[in-house]
Order: sequence, then structure tokens, then C-alpha cells
Amino acid sequence: MLTKQHADLGTPSRGCECGFGGRNGHGVDRSAREVTVSIDGKEVCVPEGTSVLRAAALAGVGVPKLCATDTLEPFGSCRLCLVEIEGKRGFPASCTTLVEPGMKVKTFSERLASLRRGVMELYISDHPLDCLTCPADGDCELQDMAGDVGLREVRYGYAGKNHLQAAKEESNPYFTFDPAKCIVCSRCVRACDEIQGTFALTVEGRGFDSLIQPGPTGEFLSSECVSCGACVLACPTSALMEKAVIDLGLPSESTDTTCAYCGVGCSFHAETKGATVVRMTPNQESLSNHGHSCVKGRFAWSYATSRDRVTKPMLRKNIEDPWKEVSWQEAIQYVASEFLRIREKHGRYSIGAVSSSRCTNEEDYIVQKLVRAVFRNNNIDTCARVCHSPTGYGLKKAFGESAGTNPFDSVDQANLIFVVGANPTDGHPVFGSRMKQRLRAGAKLIVADPRRIDLVRNPHIQADLYLPLRPGTNVALLNALAHVILEEKLENREYIEARCDLSAYEKWRAFILRPENSPEAMAPVTGVPAETIRAAARLYATTKPAAIYYGLGVTEHSQGSTGVMCLANLGMLTGNVGVEGAGVNPLRGQNNVQGSCDMGSFPHELPGYRHVSDQTTRTSFERAWEVEIDPEPGYRITNMLSAAAIGEFKGLYMHGEDLVQSDPDASHVIEGLRNMELVVLHDIFLNESSRYAHVFLPGCSFLEKDGTFTNAERRIQLVRQVMPPLCGKQEWEVMQEIAQAMGYPMHYHHASEIMDEVARLTPTFSGVSFQKLAQLGSIQWPCNDRVPEGTPVLHQEQFVRGKGFFALTGYVATQEKVSERFPLLLTTGRILFHYNVGTQTRRTANSTWSKEDLLEIHPSDAEERGIRDGDKTELRSRKGSAVMHCIVTERVAPGTVYATFHFPENRTNVLTTENSDWATNCPEYKVTAVQVSRVFEPVRGEERENGKAPRRREIVPAAGE
Repeated sequence: MLTKQHADLGTPSRGCECGFGGRNGHGVDRSAREVTVSIDGKEVCVPEGTSVLRAAALAGVGVPKLCATDTLEPFGSCRLCLVEIEGKRGFPASCTTLVEPGMKVKTFSERLASLRRGVMELYISDHPLDCLTCPADGDCELQDMAGDVGLREVRYGYAGKNHLQAAKEESNPYFTFDPAKCIVCSRCVRACDEIQGTFALTVEGRGFDSLIQPGPTGEFLSSECVSCGACVLACPTSALMEKAVIDLGLPSESTDTTCAYCGVGCSFHAETKGATVVRMTPNQESLSNHGHSCVKGRFAWSYATSRDRVTKPMLRKNIEDPWKEVSWQEAIQYVASEFLRIREKHGRYSIGAVSSSRCTNEEDYIVQKLVRAVFRNNNIDTCARVCHSPTGYGLKKAFGESAGTNPFDSVDQANLIFVVGANPTDGHPVFGSRMKQRLRAGAKLIVADPRRIDLVRNPHIQADLYLPLRPGTNVALLNALAHVILEEKLENREYIEARCDLSAYEKWRAFILRPENSPEAMAPVTGVPAETIRAAARLYATTKPAAIYYGLGVTEHSQGSTGVMCLANLGMLTGNVGVEGAGVNPLRGQNNVQGSCDMGSFPHELPGYRHVSDQTTRTSFERAWEVEIDPEPGYRITNMLSAAAIGEFKGLYMHGEDLVQSDPDASHVIEGLRNMELVVLHDIFLNESSRYAHVFLPGCSFLEKDGTFTNAERRIQLVRQVMPPLCGKQEWEVMQEIAQAMGYPMHYHHASEIMDEVARLTPTFSGVSFQKLAQLGSIQWPCNDRVPEGTPVLHQEQFVRGKGFFALTGYVATQEKVSERFPLLLTTGRILFHYNVGTQTRRTANSTWSKEDLLEIHPSDAEERGIRDGDKTELRSRKGSAVMHCIVTERVAPGTVYATFHFPENRTNVLTTENSDWATNCPEYKVTAVQVSRVFEPVRGEERENGKAPRRREIVPAAGE
């Protein structure tokens, strides 16, 4: 029988030698001296600062407990873990009592047994006794502890006052709260506070009247609860219980796998009954999430069995025709024959593919191999193009490696955290919670963002400095910060001379010290006062170690690559690269953005970020694949679409992507797809792009496949098949059969064999295998003979490129300008409950919290336009228009509006322009000039009956139009 409590004080966790999950304050200093204590006559040596309860566990002695768990701070409320200590009066709680040299502890005696039975009797007297109807039967710590203390009967009965008739709270779509089964141990409250950092739960009342209260309304749904599931996992009874477990019963099997949402890469136990997933519980031993989760990974996985899933291949010769279901054989033969026909008629450069950052490394590897070895060109690109391609370019230019420098755990050593263009609590919530823990422990915080994100507004965290820069001015701000550091001689000269290219540094230094890069010169450009910029520069330069975390608010700009190089320059300037607690760390948007890039999914690079023009690299692949590889880079996504629009690109294999909804300038995307003779979409759902596809190949959710994902910290983790593929084939098998049908011999029997090939051909992965991943749990590349278990921190001794390179980073204003016609700047982003274009989360109960995209507008801008909170508004740009309801809020600054992009009905990306990063063509999603107007709608029938005048739909013109 599986239990929901994977944390146990008797089982040391992988993250902490003392087994106390050190990230939550239980871990003791590993360098602390050891003390010897006696537990029931057994001597045990433990680090100073260890609790008696933990010492007993290490001695192999179990002590009854209810409120204690190794993921939470000691609390001492349940009174079950009482012990006797020689020379001390009374019966102290072992979870809150620390060991002392020579301490002699007795964990069992008749007196202790009597006290524990009495305590447990009080608990049980106010608890339902019919365990046969309890969904946690066999998975209840209260039940287990009653047996442990020998409780056989309850003398008090139910005649007295109790809570057994208390009403259930079932507002949350994923779990229920039954106060009749609550023992007020406060584990849920503490989990919410200590792990998640939301503080949504409290204990109301005193004594017998104590009860757990979710927010002022008493409802989870309307409280500040973010449904991370920490409280449910912490609950020792079935007071907090997943609704799926109530409906289906406890799971009987468990398979460890990796979440398919954001770049944190949380590890989960997928718990099943047969082929039915019952629940996903976070893996405490995972070094990416340490037993924590967010609402998406923990609960929003039901899309995998959604009725919308397409599980049979479909064909149509014309996009105006209806779809026709066909066999796999017919679909694969048609795809192969059409690609061969187009290649023969229009040339080998007329076809290509787009791979997905949501799919496995092995699948992405096979897609690029299909293009290079079978299509015979380099027309392969990935959706990382539209998010973090500037990260790859900028970090490789500066450091020599296209990846972030530090593991997530490194944040625990950071004394300053600089968040630029990222919203971790919404986009990367598990790491966001980890970051909040460090901030509450005393780390300093600087946030640079046009919008007041949660880290700025959170009442439990005080941001030391907030830099509300205008959209599109990242480079101006970052250059100004560097200017102050140099001007005030706060740079780490010793580090620079030892680790960096001095010639490049001196050129960059002279450039940065120019007057036009000063805070005073840049203040009118960025909108951030010069003194605030100076204060931020001083704080970052003088607080060690200092870590930079950045997101799409840096990369999705016309100067995205320049912005990344600015951050790299700041890191090197202050000696904060190659150091624990520091680094330049991209928060990757999707689960396998890092991996898709690693696998050679860009048109100019083979796996391992090696350019296709490099003869040595190309030769190694040519020998392995037995085919000649084109030495010239192929088309990027934008090139494919532009070439299609003029009739020069004719066939596209689109794997796990929705270009119409996710890419900018949707009208241009549609024009390109319409002009193609063959568009193959390989996905789990029909999406906006499927309107323009000729073939639909059904794919697999992450629960149906084997493979690996690589998260934002370069951590490779196994994805294991939990249930059979609903479509009958794993995706790499389909690609292999297409290659074979096109005449190329491709023969793998399992995804592990694909990774073996990657390891043989890619030096940074040469030590990686499924077998080693299963043994170690995860590996951070590079992994090879020199570092057989991986590399948590990059560039510790020297940069991969040798000497760190300071690139010149001149600020160039975006071409997207506000005007009388379009006076506001639109920037876009995510919300907590939805992911990317919403294909997955919109098909789960996450839509309970959000059913549409919303626009945020400042009160002054709203008032000028006659807009009220909740009104429907129209956004217009020079590219198109979109309609959505609005929120009037001071989270955005005057002149700036913010919108999400999760719902195709709202068409947010129709507004975005063709502007893109100068180096990588990453679209400039974050800066679009728009006008916002109120939309008047017809009065509903009930409003007419109330005497309201009918209204026609019209647009209220803005001033000056």
C-alpha cells in the first residue's frame, strides 16, 4: 500500500546528511562537532544541533509522532513524542529538544506509554472511528499512531462536545477539507508558511475551539491558497485529501517521473491503480523540488486523458476538407511520400521541421536527425527560438557555454537575489517558493520589472529595491548599473584579471564609463530614478554572493541577446560567476527548453552546441549516421514562414508546437502555413495550427513515454512511462518509421538507446545513460570521465571558453514606439494557474481560477479612457486587435498594460509585431504599442427589465483619435 507521507524522520533524505531536509531549517551545520548520546542504551554520534527525535531515528529507535516531519520546523504540539531524559524534569518533546553531550534518553516506559495513550485517546474521542469509510484507510498516521501507543478503546465516547458534525469545505476543485477529521496539529499551516510561503492558513480560536481556517472566508478557493498541495501532503489524517483518492481509492503502484510543465523540472511519484493515475505526489529526494510542488504539476495532469485527445492519425488533402481517420501505416506512408515528392520537385531546402521544448531530449534528437540525415538539410528549429534563444547566444558569447551557471540549491547561499524580467512565483512557483524561503531568512532582493510582481508586493517579503523600468529598456538600465560599479570602483579587479579577457574588458570598461551610460542619462530612458539605480548597483556589487535570475522579460526583446550579455558582464564584473550562491541563471519557461537546445534543435548547431560548419564535429555525426551533413545553417522558424509566403518553402513537420497561437504576428504565420503543400502536426490535441495542417499524427503526454527532460539548471531527469500510449506508439517510434519509409535506416528499440547515441557523439553528455540516471536520480551536465556525476556549478576554475568575454552592449531603442494612435506599451506574461498557450491547463480544473486572458491597466490610463474594473476592452496594435476583460490595478505603471496569452479566443499574439532580437530572431513579445478602448455590449434581457437602456456595441475613441 502506498502512503502519501513520503517524508519520514527515520529515513535520511538525499539532500541532507542529517536527514532533516536542510532547506527548511532542520539541517545542522555539517561542519558542526559531533556529540554522543545514549538512546535506550544505544550510543549514537550525531552532529551538534540534532533533535532527540532525529537522534533516536538514527539509532534505529522509533518514537511516536504526529506533528513532526522532516520537511517542517519542529513544533512540539502533538505531545506524542515525549521522552524521559536523565537529569531533566518532566517529559520533554523529543522533536524540539536538542541533543547534549552525554545525554541519556529513554523513549519508552510505562509512564510514557500511559501519557501517550491518554493523548491519543483525546485525539480519537473527537475523530470519526469508522475507518472502513475513510478514504485514507491504511494511509493515516493517526490510525498508525493509535496502534503504536497501544490504544484499544476510547473511554470518553461521543456524548460530550466534539467536532464530528462540522461541514466539509469542498470549494477547491482538487482536494477537500473535512474538519471532523482534523486534529489541529498545524502541519498544514506550517507547510503553507515554511515551504510554500503563502501564509494562507491559520489556526483560529483556542483550546477545544481551535480550527484550521483558510483565509477570512473559510474557503480555500477564495483564500490566498495557491493549491500547491503542501498542506494535503503534510496532513497526517484524511482531513485534507485529494478528491481523486476519495473517488478512486488509494493507489497501489508508483512510478517516478518528471513534470512536463515549467523549467524547474519537479520529480513526482505518479501513483496509479492499473493504468489509471490517481495522484501525483512530489518526490522528497529530488534535488530540483525537494518534495514541493505547484498546482500544475501536483494536480493539473488530467489533460492526459481528456476527451479532446486525438488518438488516431488523420489526413486531408486540402485544409478546407474535413479530417479523415486513417491507419498508422497509411499516415506514415503519406507523410513520407509527400516529403519525398516535395523534395524532388522543389529541392531539399523546401522542407523542414520545428521541434518542441515540451518533448523529451530523445524525441528532439530524433527530429533534428530526421531533418539532417533524411531531409538532407539543416532546416530545424525549436520553440526555444521564441523564448530563450538569446540566452544561448549571450551566455555562450560571454562564458563559452549556452546554459545557466548554478543549481537551484545555490539560492540557499545567496545573500543578494537580483530578479530581472522574471516572475518566479507565477512562472516557476516551486523555485519561487524556495527563493521566498531564502529572502525570509535575510537575503537582500532587487527586482527590475515593468510590473509589480508578487515578490515586490508580497507582505511577507520586503524587496530592498524595485526598479520599475519601461518595457524595452533593459540594456539601458543594466549598462547604468555597470557604470556605477565602475565609477565608484566597486568591481572585483582581482577576479577580472585572473579570469577574464583583459583586452575585451578594457574596451567594454571605456564604453560603459561614457556619460551616456550614466544613471542620470539613462533615468529618462528607463523611467527609474538615478539614485535608485545607484543604490541597486551598490547593493549588488557589495553583497556577496549575489545571484542573478532572469526570464523572458530579458530575452523577448529586440535586444534580448544584448540584455543577456549585460547580465553576464555584471556577473563577471563583481566576481559572481563560478561561485556558490551567485551566477547568471535563466529561468527557462518550458520543461525542456534547455534540453531541446542541447540536442541540436537550432539550424546552425549540432547536439552539444557545435556549429554545423565545424568539420571535426560534422565528421563524427556523418560516420555515425552514414550520411553527408550540410555544412551551411538552415532556416529558422521565421525564415521558413517567410520563404513559404513567397512559395519557396513547401513542407513542415511540426512536433508538439502551435505556431499560430504561440508565435508573433499570427497573420504572417497563417499566411506561411496556408502556402505550404504539406503541414504535418504531431501533437496530443488539435490546436490553432491544426486548422492549416494536412496530416495530424497523435502524440503522447509525458505520462505515456520514456525519455529524459533537462531543466533550467542543466539537470537531466528520467521521464518514465506510467500508462500505455493512448495512440499506440511513442513519438520517437513514429519519427523512426517516417525515416524508414523515406528510405533511411533508423533502428532503435527503446528511448535509452537514443540517449546512448547522444552520449557517444556529444562530449558534454558522454557520461549520461538511463542506467546512471536511475542510480543517481539526476545529473547536471557536463557529465563525462572528468566529472562522472555531473557539474552543479559551471565555470568554477575557469570559463568554458577560457577567459570570460565582456561584450560591448550599446543600448539601441526598440523600433516599436508609442504614438498618438498607439500611446500605451503592452507587455505579456503568464499567470500561476495556466501554462504557455494553455493547451494542457485549459483542459483541467485550473480553469476554475482563470477562464480567460485578462488585461491589466493602470487607474489613470483607465480613467482617461472611461474604463472601469471588469469592463471588456479592445486592444489594437498596428498588427491587429484583441478583446479581453480588464483589471484596473497599480501593478502596472501608467503608460504600460499587461496581458496573458493562454487562451486562443483572446488572440493576444495577434497584436505582436515582427520585431525580433538582432542575433537570434527571438520575437519582441514584451514591447508592443497599443491603444485600449472600452467595448460597449448589448444589454442583457434581465437588464432591460430593470429599466436599463439598451446599448449598442461600439468603441469609445481615445483622446487624439
